[in-house]
Amino acid sequence: MLEATGQRRTAILRGGHFPATDAVLNDQEFAQFCGLIYRIAGISMSAAKKPLISSRLAKRVKFHQLASYGDYYRMITSATGLDELQIAVDSLTTNETHFFREPKHFDFLRQRVIPSRQAGRGLRVWSAACSSGEEPYSIAMLFDELMGSEPWEVVASDISSRILDRARSGLFPMERMPEIPKPYLSRYCLKGTGEYDGSLLIEKNLRERVRFMPHNLTEIAPKLGLFDVIFLRNVMIYFDAETKRQVVSRLLPLLRPGGYFLVGHSETLNGVTDAVKLVQPAVYQKPNG
Repeated sequence: MLEATGQRRTAILRGGHFPATDAVLNDQEFAQFCGLIYRIAGISMSAAKKPLISSRLAKRVKFHQLASYGDYYRMITSATGLDELQIAVDSLTTNETHFFREPKHFDFLRQRVIPSRQAGRGLRVWSAACSSGEEPYSIAMLFDELMGSEPWEVVASDISSRILDRARSGLFPMERMPEIPKPYLSRYCLKGTGEYDGSLLIEKNLRERVRFMPHNLTEIAPKLGLFDVIFLRNVMIYFDAETKRQVVSRLLPLLRPGGYFLVGHSETLNGVTDAVKLVQPAVYQKPNG
């Protein structure tokens, strides 16, 4: 991060340190946080996620010098805790992602979606649950290379406002460089210098072609028009069966007839919806009729 944010920035400027704490997340507190994140984001946390919740919230418990995770839960669910609640939700819903993750999907765009597009109409893609932006920027690089002057649009959404700010910046650790094909690196990426040393910056023209917006997948989808492709990858693994059905049913009306719905290769729409058909692993198509 280039700039510390909010209360953390204040602590740094004052020369303060996060106080040590011996707080341990007990089962009751874990259940409270599980219920909270399910109500807000539809995410189901199994018992195996207890260390994750503990580690991701530990800094906030320390920052506020609280004696327990229960005290932190009471803080974020109080009438005055909305800002901190957003930080907690961001911490628990931000997932790992990579440039050109699951390359077969990008091969599918290159070999099937782009060649079969209707001349003059262009293409619209929605990257839902885009996290820090690697997925939509990967799509944008591919489209910019292959579509020439034809119109295209990439919309990207996520529940976390802070992670969207990071995505909009187009700034990534230099360690991500090997994920990006070399021709795209030279064409779309800049190497940071000075205070940006060790960072990779997506060039401005490409950044401006991606539209980032906040959206909670458990809520009614915004009126965005129809898309040719919707990416909803590696997020449904966190939903229970009913939440999966609700999320997909809200997104499919925004998919153009004949359009494609992409999920992660560890995910499936079997038992979730019969409104699309499988055309290859993790790629579904909405019928034209």
